[in-house]
Amino acid sequence: MTDTLRLALAQLNPHEGQVRTNLARIRAARAQAAAMGADLVVTPEFSIAGYPPEDLVRKPAFVVDCEEAIAALAADTADGGPGLIVGGPWRDGGKLYNAAFLLDGGAVVARRAKHELPNYGVFDDKRVFDAGPAPGPVPFRGFRLGLMVCEDWGFPDVCETLGESGAEILLSINGSPFEDGKHDRRINLAVNRVVETGLGFVFLNQACGQDELVFDGASFVLNPDRALAARLPEFEEALVLTEWTREAGRLVCAKQKITPQAERLEQIYRGMVLGLRDYVNKNRFPGVILGLSGGIDSAISAAVAVDALGAERVRCLMLPSPYTSQDSLDDAAECARLLGIRYDTVPIVPAMEAFNATLAPLFAEKQADITEENIQSRSRGLILMAMSNKFGDMVLTTGNKSEMSVGYATLYGDMCGGFSVLKDVYKTTVFGLCRWRNAHKPAGAMGPEGAVMPERVITKPPSAELKPNQTDQDTLPPYEILDAILEGLVEGEKSVDALVEDGFERATVLRVWRMLDRAEYKRRQAPPGVKITQRAFGRDRRYPITNGYTDLIA
Repeated sequence: MTDTLRLALAQLNPHEGQVRTNLARIRAARAQAAAMGADLVVTPEFSIAGYPPEDLVRKPAFVVDCEEAIAALAADTADGGPGLIVGGPWRDGGKLYNAAFLLDGGAVVARRAKHELPNYGVFDDKRVFDAGPAPGPVPFRGFRLGLMVCEDWGFPDVCETLGESGAEILLSINGSPFEDGKHDRRINLAVNRVVETGLGFVFLNQACGQDELVFDGASFVLNPDRALAARLPEFEEALVLTEWTREAGRLVCAKQKITPQAERLEQIYRGMVLGLRDYVNKNRFPGVILGLSGGIDSAISAAVAVDALGAERVRCLMLPSPYTSQDSLDDAAECARLLGIRYDTVPIVPAMEAFNATLAPLFAEKQADITEENIQSRSRGLILMAMSNKFGDMVLTTGNKSEMSVGYATLYGDMCGGFSVLKDVYKTTVFGLCRWRNAHKPAGAMGPEGAVMPERVITKPPSAELKPNQTDQDTLPPYEILDAILEGLVEGEKSVDALVEDGFERATVLRVWRMLDRAEYKRRQAPPGVKITQRAFGRDRRYPITNGYTDLIA
């Protein structure tokens, strides 16, 4: 019996629903791992199809395609090369499981169904899958693997059962989405599992964008002494060979390369880049188009787009009104120059005049108000969508989470588009991201080195420029106060009284609470965007539009 297990960790980027493409990607990873001398190749949760599959698994033809692909991979292992762990659907006894398959010697030699099905936040596994029994160890070439699917490793009972029944290593395949601060929480939880069982632990994740979700990879290995033995890169594919040896009856991993963990702002920025890149490429858009206003939100959105897709696939329009300042015109042009993107100016004055003339008989004796401001925003949205229809590029919206929270956005205007990289990013974080990107070019970025926007874009007071001398703070509290209150209301689900106890003025909290509550109908019609926080609108926070509940005393 050998005492060494060479385990290849394949951190892949699957394409949701593209079973044949994923099959080819897994085969390529296995071939590469075979050349490295691997005994076993591990791929992420539902790697044959992409995770989360949502209602795709309700289509019998889709499940059959997955089964046939897994059978083909099993047949590949008859070549005497490495075994393979792959994730996919498993039908058995009228039930459908989210399973891990162990393939070796030309056959499926073991299956383990996901036991703990998540049903919170972005996860709906209980809606489409049945829960499997608590997993036991699976034998592989003289070793006993504690094979689990994602959520299972979060529960001590599952891991302790594996350890008590003879597992020599805890091996978890995952589809674990990125969230701000989540990596440290994963490590701490994994340390608990190692302490409880005395076993080494492997966390293998996918690295991809899937609709609003971004999966950051960041796979890692802990030894039985809790020491970090390997960490894979964040937000990119990787294949790493780990070598495990029996020492005093335990499997211990020889220390591999430990990729440094990125700082917070870099993680958020790279998450936005990967999310946009995969959304555009996997949905086969030729590129993106956006309005470049000279403000901070459109500047960072354009930078993310160039880093994700390359300058040649990003097009920007300046859509000036009579209220657009010369500073904004100059700053937008300079952003475009620094990023190397195509930049066109299309004044919206003719559209404004046409709408005003059309509506004049209906608006007689009415004073100009927010209606005319919104016409400006909707004129811009109409032009951007016309460009999208004509050239095929997707419109990238530029609103941030602070604005979306309180409804400081125009339906069918600046909310008009196909995707948003800032949808789950508060304004105060936007400022930090801009300063970070001006000082750093992230790994894998296709944009330029150096600054991507002039300093004035970051330092000038934010403004929608829909009327003379307008600033955001005419309508909203200062962003540092607004964002702190919103984080309490949205992420913390705190009451108004609790936030007042935290030191905020009651009048300000009430104002923000009311704006948040009343804007639900707008958010329901917003485009998808990259999930960054624990409580993203749409995926995590799902409030009814028609909602008469209040915890306030009138």
